[in-house]
Amino acid sequence: MEDNRLHLFQAFGIELEYMIVDIETLDVKPIADEVLKSLAGEITNEITFGSVTWSNELALHVIELKCSAPTGNLQQLAVDFEEAVQQMNSALAQFNAQLMPSAAHPWMNPETETVRWPHDNAEIYATYDRIFNCKGHGWSNLQSMHINLPFANDEEFGRLHAAIRTLLPIMPALSASSPILDGKDTGFWDKRLDYYRKNQKAVPVLTGQVIPEPVFTQNEYQAQIFDRIARDIKIHDQEGILEPIWLNSRGAIARFDRGAIEIRILDVQECPKADLAIASLIIHALKLLTEEHLMSLEQQQKFKTEALATLFNQVIKHGEHSLIQDAAYLKAFGLNAVMEMTATELWQYIKRKVDRRYPEALSYWQSEIELLFDEGTLSTRVLNALEANLEHDNLKMVYSELCDCLESNQMLRECLEEAF
Repeated sequence: MEDNRLHLFQAFGIELEYMIVDIETLDVKPIADEVLKSLAGEITNEITFGSVTWSNELALHVIELKCSAPTGNLQQLAVDFEEAVQQMNSALAQFNAQLMPSAAHPWMNPETETVRWPHDNAEIYATYDRIFNCKGHGWSNLQSMHINLPFANDEEFGRLHAAIRTLLPIMPALSASSPILDGKDTGFWDKRLDYYRKNQKAVPVLTGQVIPEPVFTQNEYQAQIFDRIARDIKIHDQEGILEPIWLNSRGAIARFDRGAIEIRILDVQECPKADLAIASLIIHALKLLTEEHLMSLEQQQKFKTEALATLFNQVIKHGEHSLIQDAAYLKAFGLNAVMEMTATELWQYIKRKVDRRYPEALSYWQSEIELLFDEGTLSTRVLNALEANLEHDNLKMVYSELCDCLESNQMLRECLEEAF
């Protein structure tokens, strides 16, 4: 497997998804194909501008921004992404449209407003739609950040997969940004993930419990995940259009073809520097785990999927306010005498460990991480800005501020301070 592959933490791939909305109404605008055509001169699903690539997604109102190749410099990537967002907004302006951030549109009706990508790969999308009905919120109204982390061989895969499984349940306590759907407070800090874990219930093995099974070699992964997916999808896909590698929808998926694990459960934030601050904290926490500075590899591998999934479901409901009372989980982090702590408190503890081990690693993102800890996830800050007023005009005002945050690459508090 190793050949010329990247080793652990040598470089990263980051993907950010955004909505295309009308400038005046902020309603979704399904024109991703037209925009990409205006930039490329022909219908295409992808266009590259140097270090940044734009590509399509399943729904025509969603467009993805990603680094063109793995990079080890997330600070430069934040600058590149900021410039790319501004360039895309300039291109969208001719369509009277702009990008909107956050993981869910607050009033989109996916049953009536979803338009599926009709060009290349359309057969794959149509098959998905036939099996799962891709017009629900969990399909056509969800925007996420994906982090791709490399591994060069089986030993590195096992360490990385164990570390990711350990941290997945508490990641939404940093990234939750989807509290509002259908113009209503959903009661979830991360409603996108609540839909995500249920939207493929027709074939439950595709998502599992979102937290991946405790498998730590490629052979184990093939037997316990890919082979089971291939078996269970056959009844729905007699033509064999869908590949198990595409169908795997766990919160982190192994891509042995390119030597990477892709983390998929992070809601997209209001601006690239917020996303990359979260990514940097998660990456360095995972590095601590793979190097066994937070806990041993044996401890990580012992975590049961059911226990991790229970914690994950709690965190998507309550976000950073989740009260973690799993004594075994806390003890594994070295918190032997602690009976309970909030998810934010646990992340603050992890960050202190990161700062001690890698003193300069997070210094560039200090203000963004402090804002997250002090004022909460984007879900919390959106709810606070709304002040319980979910009238359409108020929703539109707050989400217009998010669009401004994206354009200026500033976090929500900074934008509101400037606006008022």
